[in-house]
Parts: sequence; structure tokens; C-alpha cells
Amino acid sequence: MRKGRLNEAAQCCRQALALNPHLVDAHSNLGNLMKAQGLVQEAYNCYAEALHIQPTFAIAWSNLAGLFMEAGDLNRALQYYKEAVKLKPTFPDAYLNLGSVYKALGMPQEAIVCYQHALQARPDYAMAFGNLASIYYEQGKLDLAVLHYKRAIACDAGFLEAYNNLGNALKDAGKVDEAIHCYHRCLNLQPSHPQALTNMGNIYMEWNMMSAAAQYYNKTLTVTTGLSAPFNNLAIIYKQQGNYADAISCYNEVLRIDPLAADGLVNRGNTYKEIGRVNEAIQDYSSAIAIRPTMAEAHANLASAYKDSRKYAAHCSVVAARYTLAPFSHPSPLPIRGGGRSGRLRGARNEIFAMQPAPIQVSYMGFPGTTGASYIHYLVTDEFVSPTRFSHIYSENLVHLPHCYFVNDYKQKNRDVLDPNCQPKRSDYGLPKDKFIFACFNQLYKMDPEIFATWCNILKRVPNSAIWFLRFPAAGEMRVRTYAAAQGVQPDQIIFTDVAMKNEHIRRSSLADLFLDTPLCNAHTTGTDILWAGLPMVTLPLEKMATRVAGSLCLATGVGEEMIADSMKEYEEKVVSLALNHSKLQDLTERLKASRLTCPLFDTARWVRNLERAYYKMWNLYCSGQHPQPFKVTENDAEFPYDR
Repeated sequence: MRKGRLNEAAQCCRQALALNPHLVDAHSNLGNLMKAQGLVQEAYNCYAEALHIQPTFAIAWSNLAGLFMEAGDLNRALQYYKEAVKLKPTFPDAYLNLGSVYKALGMPQEAIVCYQHALQARPDYAMAFGNLASIYYEQGKLDLAVLHYKRAIACDAGFLEAYNNLGNALKDAGKVDEAIHCYHRCLNLQPSHPQALTNMGNIYMEWNMMSAAAQYYNKTLTVTTGLSAPFNNLAIIYKQQGNYADAISCYNEVLRIDPLAADGLVNRGNTYKEIGRVNEAIQDYSSAIAIRPTMAEAHANLASAYKDSRKYAAHCSVVAARYTLAPFSHPSPLPIRGGGRSGRLRGARNEIFAMQPAPIQVSYMGFPGTTGASYIHYLVTDEFVSPTRFSHIYSENLVHLPHCYFVNDYKQKNRDVLDPNCQPKRSDYGLPKDKFIFACFNQLYKMDPEIFATWCNILKRVPNSAIWFLRFPAAGEMRVRTYAAAQGVQPDQIIFTDVAMKNEHIRRSSLADLFLDTPLCNAHTTGTDILWAGLPMVTLPLEKMATRVAGSLCLATGVGEEMIADSMKEYEEKVVSLALNHSKLQDLTERLKASRLTCPLFDTARWVRNLERAYYKMWNLYCSGQHPQPFKVTENDAEFPYDR
């Protein structure tokens, strides 16, 4: 049977039964052979005959249950698996399958008990460990999921799905490097494993390494065209590259695989809308709504498309009414709707906020500036980033958090960066050992001629120095080199490296000596990255919000005053002074590193409390009948409680 010679195996069973019709094992094995050939009724008859001869034959009950399980009759399967384990309490396979039936019926605790019984009967049962891990993963118990996936692999070093699923659990737990290792182990065992290839693509895509992500997605599609995720993510990459035709082709494939994918219809509609094919966009949004009537994004985008096609007025009332459906009946203790990481960025759904589904609407984080929208009542910021003296440039009421408004979680996700035994070397990245290395890891679009000319002056004034950029994007490298050469900068003073994974990016940042910020649009997330790495910066705040974030980050470390300049001339002089005065820069670096575990910038729990103080203040103003108004949060529990 194992060699695939099913007909010959069946003939042997029949010959055995001809000699002794009461051989229950032969009846059961013949049933398995019939099942393997798709002959379900014949398989059922064989198992039934075995049970007619021996009603206590647990294996036949289990095999019969398997037939009903595959047919989708879970209740009959449950009944027969229970009979099997009742007759044979040490039957690991029956317990495993009984657990799977319970899981399919939405009874995870009963499934867990069954998998544990299977492991009692067979302590090295890799599949039982894997199934247990999957339930824990679905319950969000990542530590238990990781533990049991590792036990599954310890029992079976070739357990492909355990490697892949362990990678997923580790990734969700923020341990991306370990997740990548697991995906690689899976791919070493099976280079064409579609889920592992897709998961690798997802990681690279999250870190904006689009070329690497696209390679993995395309590898997946050489193996299977039955997964929608690679097509969907390739479409996103193509859209970012301006390749709308290929993006639409990918969304077409998503909808081929799942014609009822409302998200796919909305995404394709968005792509049509961006290239002016509004009627096709309207058709896709309408189809999405027909599939999922409560899909707020489809309604919002349909409203926007009607507006673009000048039919908005006729449909606005319908769409507005739909906005009040379930998506806005959120069981939050406070009816505050946050703008989150959206604002005026691509993919934002400002039309929803325009309908004012919540009495308090707040903008935070994503778009570093004013929305200019009267229906956004508050902007969460801080006194340095959005000074009161500049409040006239904001349409929102300013809510000033103490310290810095910018949140991060490096203490939990990137604490290993602080380990002195895990520090990289310049030679690992081809960086010169003997040069003073300035760095700017911001995206290249944030540079402007004035700051780049200042950097060129600095490079000429500081002997044996270079500046380190990222290929972010790679297309900008030659333009930067050409411009620098025209300013009299030597070729070896311009260094480019590829974008790296988050943890590696933070760790290797410490190889530079000083970070140079871009004034017109500061380092935001990049700024927190390099400060956590212990790399000082110099920044020049201007008036607008996006130009002041890095200064706020610096101040929240407790040593930031020395990193902030008041003019471009002072910026240049401060950088040169630090570069030429080794002891001064070393002292600043050491104080920055020493502050990381205690300063407000990296104290996430403290930041959360202060944000909650702000929300309670907004809510209390609303409940007392007052209009939204600007206020400054203080860490005073009496005036600004954070826990009702």
C-alpha cells in the first residue's frame, strides 16, 4: 500500500478474507484502501463489516469517524471518535483526530484535553504538539505556542509546518530574526514551501525591502497559483512602483482565487480610481458592498469615487446612512475615534471621519501635521513638536503630552541591541575602520539642496570623514554621488548600504559616530532607532510639525539640548565641533547610552498612562457639555487620572 500498489494490496486483503471472513484487521485495511481510491461507500461497508464482527474494534470506529470527518459530518465523527477512545483509552491517533473535530466545532478547551491525552499515550507525538501549539497561537498565547512548536520539532526534525508556524508565532512575538531562521529551516527542507516563501516576502515587505519581497512572492507563484496573499502583496509593490497594469492583473488573480474577496475588490477599485478609471472603481466598491454590506471602507471609497465622478450628491445620503452600521458600534469604554497612523497619507479613510461617527475624533502619529479638517477635534502632540505659539497653523485643538508624543517599544522588542557582547563590526558592512562616519538613514526624499550642501561643507572641514546613506530608494544613489562630486566631495566620502531588517538596522547604526538629521522632514521612527542604538544626532527644528519631531525625541532622552541647533550655521558648527572634539562626543554618547533604560523616550508604559490621561480629559470635557479645547497633560493623578 505504501508503494502505491493499491489494487494489489486490496486483492491481498480479499484473499485473506476469502480464507477467513472474520479477520477484522483485513476488513479495516481493505476499507482504508477503498478510501484511498475515493470509494467512500465501499470503505464504509468494510468498516461496518469489521464492527459487525467485533463491535469493540477501536481502529474501525476511528476509521469510520475519519470518513464522516472528511465528509463534513462533524457530529457523527465526534460520536465515533469518542467510541474509539472509550474502547481504547491509549489510542493516540483517535485522540488527535477527536481534538481536531472539537477544534473545528469551536471547542478549543476540549481539543486541548484531547491533544494532551494523545501525548500521554505517545509522549513523542509531534503532530499532537503541533496541534496544541496551533490552538495556543489562535488564542494569542504566543509563549505557549512557541514552546509547543519547538517540542514538535524536537520530536520530528523534519516537521515542515511546525517550522513555518513557529516562525509565525515568533514574528508575532516581535522576534523577527528567530522567525526568519525558522522560515529558512523550513525552506532548507523544502525550498518550494509556498507558505514559508510568502512569509519571508511579508517580512521583507514590512521592512520596505520591496525587491526582496517581490522575489519571494514570485518564487511562491512558481510553486502554486492557489494562494491569494502573494498576488495581493505583489499588487501593493507594483502600485508603489507606479506599475498599475501589473497591480490590476494581480488583483484579478486574487479575485480568481476568491471571487467573494471584498478586500480584493476594494483594493482593485482603489487602483482603478488612482488612474482615473472611476466607473470601474465604483463597480468594484459596489460589488464589495454587495458581498459585505457592513464594510465601512467600501462605503467610504464609494462615496469618494462618486464625488470624483460628480455623482456624489445623489448618493451621499445613502452612504452616510451606511456609515452608522456595525463598524462604528465599537464596545470601547470611551466613544473616541482616533485617526491613528493615517491622517493625509495614502490609504487613509478620511471620508469616514467626515461623517463624524464618534463625538470625539483625534488625529495622532501617522501624518505629522494638521489635517485641516474641522471634524477632527484634537491633535495629540507635545509642546516642542507643536508649540502653542504655532497653534494657528493647526485646525485641531492641540493636546500636549508630557515629554515626547512619539511612541515606541524598543525595551521589549529590541532590548538585545543593548547587549555589549552582540555588537557588530564595521568590517561586517564594508565600512572604513579609520574614518569618522556621519550617517543619515532617512529616506532620500527628505534631503534638500541646502542641507546637502551643508553636509558637503562638513565633509570638507572634518578630515578623514565620510557620510553613510541607505539605498532608500536605490535609484537615488547615483544622483547623490553626482551632486556630491559637483560640490568637491571625494567619492570615498559617500557610502551607501542596502536597507536592513529592523533589528540589524538598529544594531549596526551604532557603527556610525554621529547622525545628521534632515531639517525639512526629520528622522521620526529612524530617530528613535538611532537613539536606542546610542548614536547621537544633530537636528535643526523649524516651524512645522514634521521639522520638529527629532528635537522632541532628543529632549526626551534627557541629554537632547546638546543635539539641537537653532540655525543652519549653528547646525554646521555643532556637527564640526563634535566631530573634531573626540572627548566631547564620547561623553555625549556615553550619557545617551546610559539614559536609554530610564529616560521618558523609551518608557512605553509611562507614555500609555499619559495618553490615557489625555483621553479621559477629552471625555470629561465632552460629558460636561464643553467644546473641545487645547490642554496640556501633566503627570498629576488628581488633575489627570489615567484609570477610572
